[in-house]
Amino acid sequence: MADFAQVDETFKRLQSHKGVLGVIVINADGIAIRTTFDNELTVQYAALVSHFTLKARSVVKKLDNENELKFLRIRSKKHEIMIAPEFDKNSEYYLLVVQDPAAN
Repeated sequence: MADFAQVDETFKRLQSHKGVLGVIVINADGIAIRTTFDNELTVQYAALVSHFTLKARSVVKKLDNENELKFLRIRSKKHEIMIAPEFDKNSEYYLLVVQDPAAN
């Protein structure tokens, strides 16, 4: 139960930052397991971001086999998407935060 409380607290903390539009946790299959977005937007972000993150991870590994992807940041005119992937032998998760870059 402490893990769920920690996740709730982290979501609340992230959501409280100025300009944050939403937060999603995505599993290795590209399925959102926790979100603050509506279902349609969650499914869209989860599918596209998980695929993109795997590609970015592959690029980092191909450039330097001893290196590892730790954080990804994508900024457009309307949104800034920050992805913190967690890869280990037993699980793979992505923490995704979408914010309005003009809000800062």
